[in-house]
Amino acid sequence: MRDPYVYPQYEARISADELHWRATGEAVRRPVVIVGAGPVGLSLALDCAARGLAVVLLDDNNSVSIGSRAVCYAKRTLEIWSRLGLAQDLVAQGVSWRLGRVFHGEGLAYEFDLLPQAGHEQPAMINLQQYHLEERLVAACMAEPLIDLRWKHKLLALAKEAGDASEEGGPLRLRIESPAGEFELLADWLLACDGASSDVRRMVGAEFSGKAFQDRFLIADVHIPEAQGFPTERRFWFDPPFHPGQSVLLHRQSRNIWRIDFQLGWQADPEQARQPENVQRLVRAMLGPDVPFELEWVSVYQFACRRIDRFRHGRVLFVGDAAHQVSPFGARGANSGVQDADNLAWKLAAVLQGRAPEDLLDSYHLERAAAADDNLRQSTRSTDFITPKTATSLQLRNAVLELARREPLARPLVNSGRLSMPTAYRDSPLNTADVPGAFEAGPAPGQPVPDAPVHCAGQASWLLRELHRAGAGFVLLSFGAVAATGLPAECHALVVGEDLIDAEGLLAARLNARPGTVYLIRPDQVVAARWRNFDAAAVAQALDRALARSPAPAPIASPAASTATLKRQPNLQDPDGFYEHLISAQSDLDEGQAQRFLAKLSLILANQIGDSALLREAIELAREPESPTLTSIESAP
Repeated sequence: MRDPYVYPQYEARISADELHWRATGEAVRRPVVIVGAGPVGLSLALDCAARGLAVVLLDDNNSVSIGSRAVCYAKRTLEIWSRLGLAQDLVAQGVSWRLGRVFHGEGLAYEFDLLPQAGHEQPAMINLQQYHLEERLVAACMAEPLIDLRWKHKLLALAKEAGDASEEGGPLRLRIESPAGEFELLADWLLACDGASSDVRRMVGAEFSGKAFQDRFLIADVHIPEAQGFPTERRFWFDPPFHPGQSVLLHRQSRNIWRIDFQLGWQADPEQARQPENVQRLVRAMLGPDVPFELEWVSVYQFACRRIDRFRHGRVLFVGDAAHQVSPFGARGANSGVQDADNLAWKLAAVLQGRAPEDLLDSYHLERAAAADDNLRQSTRSTDFITPKTATSLQLRNAVLELARREPLARPLVNSGRLSMPTAYRDSPLNTADVPGAFEAGPAPGQPVPDAPVHCAGQASWLLRELHRAGAGFVLLSFGAVAATGLPAECHALVVGEDLIDAEGLLAARLNARPGTVYLIRPDQVVAARWRNFDAAAVAQALDRALARSPAPAPIASPAASTATLKRQPNLQDPDGFYEHLISAQSDLDEGQAQRFLAKLSLILANQIGDSALLREAIELAREPESPTLTSIESAP
């Protein structure tokens, strides 16, 4: 008999701030208050503390989340947790995987490898139930002297401090309910990590717009004994025989718990769907009659893709699901929230410690709103592929899956959820653009630095680990000696060939480096600037720009658009032969088969064309309504 997970109950205490309020009627002022102790709020608190900021973290509960919920954590997120000293434990507890398989009907449509490139410390992805993750994050927060984690504390209201007429300056007055009653607290900055139903968002009147999808999915956490030997990989089924007409997703988690997502359809009754006998019927049909299993947790969800209007509202900043909400396909929710925290913490520290103006926090919105928009776009596209809304889109989806079984050209179109990848901040005002033509490859300004194996002090190590050890600020990574006297105080030098050794040559290859190359790397391990030779003045200017201490440069012109045009004049070598062959190919097909044939033909020809602008032009031409009159007269052949 297995041991089920026991949810911890954390003690709710009366804080010194509340005692002071009750004794004097005066609200204590704190520099940073975070609302919401989920994965994002806990990670943000740890990141702030690592940068020297004292944090009050409020949560209206006193335990971790119920059920697996967020379950997949990507390499970039693990790299962030590694910097916070957590990744090693999480990877050891979680299930690492890199192989995914996509099935259509009874057959395998295609498979993929998330990390085909060796030489990274962190795995491509781990699966770990959210409650295990939160428990580890809570333990880290409770061990951190700079974090005051207050359970059973609910934010009731917030307002600007009386007498503060400025739009963004001055502290906020918070009304909080604790187990002992209500009290008030002042906060210089309020970081809202209180989820998709954010009370803070409602309090500031922020818009949260987007699209809700009319479909329902059932989540089942199922214990399956280890002896069954199921592989550790992601599996996604379109129209499987055990759940016809719908889709199913399977992930392995810690403790032999398997997460299964069953598409139900919009008409499904959520209450009936979550009844144990109905869930067991679905799972039994999937696993077969002989596999033992036990249900651990069941939920039914409907999802939406939405984003807040601005991530910064004065002295309130929104992080994670409070700022954006995506469908679960692609694991973009928790991963993007932790990356929000990673983006915000160093900027807030720079402002509070007097190293940057408050304008730096405006870049948090610019960079992470762009990331949210990318995640929303990817999530919406995945949802449209997984749950086609029309008969035509269903035929096209099935044509892609059928073609993908034998033709590589169709496999990039298979979309069972584009898995979380970090967004490049290409248009960030904090970037210093490359000198034209200086770099052919490697991470450009605004992109995260890729990891690589290195040696340091005779010991095997990793680039990202050494960047963190170099200091919590900016790092100048140089492939050649630099003059220490020419470096700004906020910048630490790390010299390849002296401080660390690129024994395998992967570091230089991934950064497109040669002797003399220099990278200026932000505290969140994103490239701020890069050059082929060290120039102290250029480094100082780029650092000022990355800290919003100097005006942003004029935008660089976008690359020229494609000049190719669609051929509108006759171009077929044998028009009659082509037409005859096209008709003959469909002569023995029924209507549905003919539609899929034409869809597959379109995909093959689109792949041959390749140019996105030409494809859009061709689609628009095909959509043009029938003309009532002849547009031109040509002589008969």
